Amino acid sequence: MLVTLLLISLLAFLAFQLIPGDPVTKLLGSDYTPERAAALRHEMGLDRNVLVRYWDWLTGFVTGDMGASYSYGMSVAAVMEGKGAVTAALSLMAWGLVIAISIPLGITLARWQGGRLDRAFVAMNQVFMAIPPFFLGIIITYIFGLTLKLFMPGTAVSPQDGWGSFLGYLVFPALAIAIPKAAMVTKLLRSSILGQMGQDYVRTAYSRGNSRWGVLRSHVLRNAILPVVTFVAMTLADIVAGSIIVEQVFALPGLGRLLLVSIGNRDYPVVQCIVVIIAAVVVFMNYLADVVTQTIDPRVRLG
Repeated sequence: MLVTLLLISLLAFLAFQLIPGDPVTKLLGSDYTPERAAALRHEMGLDRNVLVRYWDWLTGFVTGDMGASYSYGMSVAAVMEGKGAVTAALSLMAWGLVIAISIPLGITLARWQGGRLDRAFVAMNQVFMAIPPFFLGIIITYIFGLTLKLFMPGTAVSPQDGWGSFLGYLVFPALAIAIPKAAMVTKLLRSSILGQMGQDYVRTAYSRGNSRWGVLRSHVLRNAILPVVTFVAMTLADIVAGSIIVEQVFALPGLGRLLLVSIGNRDYPVVQCIVVIIAAVVVFMNYLADVVTQTIDPRVRLG
């Protein structure tokens, strides 16, 4: 996990040295001259060897010094202050909605296989999974914001305005992120349950007089849930990454929106820190999924 993060940090740092655009040119604007550009580049340390700059940045990052923002004239930590809480709250709410929607729905669809609800879900499932969260966010904004007036589009509520109002505003962007993921988890759980229903132990349970619901609840679910738990743990990583565009759609002051703004401003210290933080969450959640899988099923650990 640590080696992966180290490689990601190196690739992120090098990538921003290769893409078109110069932060010095962006900062000077109409005052640009070759002499001023050279002086500012020296002041910012951009004329040093790229690997030396990477090492200085890395050692500072691991000790809590994330460097200084080019655009805001303050430390990266100060620029990011409070924005991580917004992204974390949005991601956790979306993750909670995925679980709250998909687990009961997946069990219900498997229990009533072939019913009207099951047929409707199978028909619409590919559509739900294929809708990008940002496009779904636009649809939700139009229906619930502009038409039903349940929230004011483009006017985010911050935690300073009250956590109740803040979390209430997050429901809509969280739904935009959660619905495609919930469709995936529901399909996986339904398929996993139906796959277990054909096993020998299920026929044995039926022969003992158990009902379909009793077999599903007491025998099948504990075996069918394992791949779902792993997938749900990994889903949180996708949700954190997917919140970047959705924050832009709903004007949320989180890390995702700051990342896009900083890319446009060529504010590489801010971009690098956010990329590494998001990557760390993704890598850690994949690691956690492995740990959870081995804890639930010792056969994975023995294998």
